Amino acid sequence: MRTFCIIIFFTITFSLPAAAGEYVVMLSMDGFRWDYAQRVPTPNLDRIAASGVVAEYVKPAFPSNTFPNHYTIATGLYPDNHGIVNNSFYCPQMDMTYRMRDREAVENGDFYDGEPIWVTAENQGVTSASYFWVGSEAPIKGVQPTYWKEYDTSISFGDRIDTVAYWLQLPEEIRPGLITFYFNEPDGQGHRTGPESREIDMLVMELDSLIGVFIGKMEQLPVADKINIIVTSDHGMTQRSPGRYINLEDYIDREWVDIWFGGNPMMMWRAAENMTDTIYSILSEVENMNIWRTGELPERLNFGHNPRTLDLVLLAANGWNIGWGEEFGQSLSGGGHGWDNEKKDMHTIFYAMGPAFKEGHRHSAFELVDIYPLIAHIIGLRPAETDGRIDRVSGMLK
Repeated sequence: MRTFCIIIFFTITFSLPAAAGEYVVMLSMDGFRWDYAQRVPTPNLDRIAASGVVAEYVKPAFPSNTFPNHYTIATGLYPDNHGIVNNSFYCPQMDMTYRMRDREAVENGDFYDGEPIWVTAENQGVTSASYFWVGSEAPIKGVQPTYWKEYDTSISFGDRIDTVAYWLQLPEEIRPGLITFYFNEPDGQGHRTGPESREIDMLVMELDSLIGVFIGKMEQLPVADKINIIVTSDHGMTQRSPGRYINLEDYIDREWVDIWFGGNPMMMWRAAENMTDTIYSILSEVENMNIWRTGELPERLNFGHNPRTLDLVLLAANGWNIGWGEEFGQSLSGGGHGWDNEKKDMHTIFYAMGPAFKEGHRHSAFELVDIYPLIAHIIGLRPAETDGRIDRVSGMLK
C-alpha cells in the first residue's frame, strides 16, 4: 500500500468505434532518434509510412531514459505517476532500491504503479505476450502477460521475431491479441560511437532489413489482415563531449549528499541533514545546469512530485554533462540521453500500419503517453485512467 497520493490527470475525450478481433504487435527499437531513418535508405520503414502512418516525431516523457519511457508507453502515465522515475532510484516508502540490472528489483511488482496495457488486456479477456518490455517480468496488480520472457540480450533479434510469429500461430483461444517486443539497438551503438556516426547509419539500415523480415512473417500468417503493426522507441540520442562537463566536486562536497541516483545528465539527490538549502543555493549559480527542489520543477516536465525523486533534481543543460570528478568528465564520448524532453535530439519515432490505420498518413507530433489509449482503442479495451490523450492520435485512425 502506498503512503502517498499520486494525482493522475485524466482527459475525457470522445470514443471511436473499434474493430473487433484485431491484433496489435508493437516493436520498440531502443534509442532510435527521430531523424535516423531520414539519413539512410530504410525501404521497410518507408513501406510502413506509405501503407500506414508515420509521425513527425514523438516526445518522450522526462527523464528521457529507457526504463521510465518504456513503462510510460505501457501505462500511458508520466514517470511521476507510474513510479519508475529513472533507470535506478531509491523508494523511501519501501526503503528499497530499484536498478534496471537488479533481477530481484525488476521482478518486484511493488515498484510499479499504474496499469500496463497487458494488465488491461488480460483483465478484459485479451491474451497478451511480451518479449522483453519493462514491467512485464513482474506481477503488477497480480497480473503478468500470459507469455513473457526474462531479459536476455544474447537472444538474437531474428529469434525474437520468430517467437512473435509463433505466438500468432497459436490456436485462437490461446493466441495473444496484444504483443510487445523489444530490440536493445540502436541505443547501444549510439552510446558507443555517437548518433552522427557511420556505425549508427549502418545499424539503422540493418534494423530496417529486420523490420522487413518481421513484416514478411506477419504477412504469411492466416490473420495477416487483422494485424496492426506499431514500430516506436523510447528516446533519442545526442553527442556527448568532455568539453561540456560540470564537475560537481568543484562546487560542493560529496558528503553533503546522502543518497543520489540517476547519472549524467540527470540526478536525484537526498541531501544530508540540513544541507538541502546550501546545495540548492550553491548549484543554482552554476551555469549550464539546473537544480530544483522536488515539487518545483517546470510543470511541462510532469516530474518531481513523487517521493522517489527525493529532495533535489539536477539536470545538465542541453548538450552539457554533470558528474563527480575530473576522471568522469574525461571519459565522456559517444552518445547519451536523459536530457530535457523538449530537446529535439531526445525525440523518437512512430510508424504504424494495419486495418486500424489510415494509408499514407503523416501525423503531427504527439507524446509517448498517447500510445496506451491508442492501443486500448484498437483492441477495444476499456482504458485505465492515464495522462495520454486519444484525441492527439485519433487522426491517424480510419
